[in-house]
Amino acid sequence: MGEQEEKSPSGLKYYRLSEVEGQNTFKSTWVIINNKIYDVTKFLEEHPGGEEVLREQAGGNATESFEDVGHSTDAREMAESMVIGELHPDDVCAVFVLQETLLTTLKNEPSWWSTWLIPALAAIIATLMYRLYTTDSE
Repeated sequence: MGEQEEKSPSGLKYYRLSEVEGQNTFKSTWVIINNKIYDVTKFLEEHPGGEEVLREQAGGNATESFEDVGHSTDAREMAESMVIGELHPDDVCAVFVLQETLLTTLKNEPSWWSTWLIPALAAIIATLMYRLYTTDSE
C-alpha cells in the first residue's frame, strides 16, 4: 500500500508496469510515453491517426511510436493534459530494455542477376518484339 502512495518529484503518482499493462481495454486505455502514464481513453475516437493506433500501444510503451510520428507542439500540449502519473523507477528498466536490432548488410558487389541475366532477358524480349512487329507488317 505504501508504493501506491509514492509520488514522483513532480508530484505525480507512481504506477507500476503491471498496473499499466492491465489498462488496455476500451473502458480504460493507458500508454507510457517517456516514463509518463497517459490515460487516452477519452481521446481514442478523436485521435487523428485513428483509434487503432492508440489501441495497438495500449498498456505498454508508446514512446518510440509517438516520437517517430513527429507530433506537433499542439499535440504534445494536448497530451500533457492526459498525464495521470509516472512509471515507477523500479519498472523503468523493464520498459526500456534495449532490443538487439538485426541488420542486413549488403555487399557492394553487383549480383549476376543485375549484371547479366536481366539485361540479357530484356535484349531477348526486345528482339522478339522487333521481329514480331516487322514480320506482321510485311
